[in-house]
Amino acid sequence: MKKIISLILTAALLCCALFALASCNKDENNDVVKVVDVKLTDEEYAFVCKKGNTALVNSFNEFLTTIKGNGTFDTLVNKYFKGEGTKVGYTVTTGDVTNTDANLVVVTNCPFEPFEYIGDDGKIYGLDIEIAAAYASANNLELVIKNIGFDDIFTQVDAGYADIGMAGITVSEDRAAIYDFTNTYYAASQKLIVAADNTDFDNCTTKEDVENVIKSLEGKKFGYQTGTTGGMYVNGDEDWGYDGFANLEGKGYATAQDALTDLINGNIYAVVVDEAPGAALVAAVNG
Repeated sequence: MKKIISLILTAALLCCALFALASCNKDENNDVVKVVDVKLTDEEYAFVCKKGNTALVNSFNEFLTTIKGNGTFDTLVNKYFKGEGTKVGYTVTTGDVTNTDANLVVVTNCPFEPFEYIGDDGKIYGLDIEIAAAYASANNLELVIKNIGFDDIFTQVDAGYADIGMAGITVSEDRAAIYDFTNTYYAASQKLIVAADNTDFDNCTTKEDVENVIKSLEGKKFGYQTGTTGGMYVNGDEDWGYDGFANLEGKGYATAQDALTDLINGNIYAVVVDEAPGAALVAAVNG
């Protein structure tokens, strides 16, 4: 991510918004889209801080070690990946924020379920958000959450307007040269979403199988969330080690949800997105 991929609305609202589009594209199982269940990348997520902010990085690393050791981390993961337990929402700050020693200013980017997303009550939920809340509580800090553009996360952290970026952010050597990262907390990957009646990848079992099919798709449009790993995978990025696909036309969107809508509309062939958010999007659309 990223990335470098939750819903602006809840899953139910997304289903309603896309119902008219979905009804004419369902397969015999009444699905609209599907995930090609092959991992295309191997990535690690971490939280990003301003370069040189070793005090916060060390403190957060100690906290991650503690919650992983006492079972809190697994409880939060199970809550958002398995639906176990009650999710807790927090208020999103919309006005100007003064970053002080008394608060923890977190910048994130929705929709990226299950890591961060806006619920139908207008509050923000997700694994990253509850980790942030637990850290703030443990350190007697006021939690302040700002939902901004993905690329803006790095800008605000670097400028000192925010303490930490938490948005399913992939660690890379390129980013680590500019920012400091906490220890990684989640292993991620990119996957494809295609129309439910697309059979091009049905016999694929490996990354190489999928990429051989992709290379045969002359001129097809692949969507992705701008600024994320999906775009780097499609277009190529030397620093990240992705060759890209010269035969494709990449198209960036503000969110993966927007890309999925265009896929359902028939305007693009596929969407490249992080595995967990992609699964949430597909489940919401297919109902």
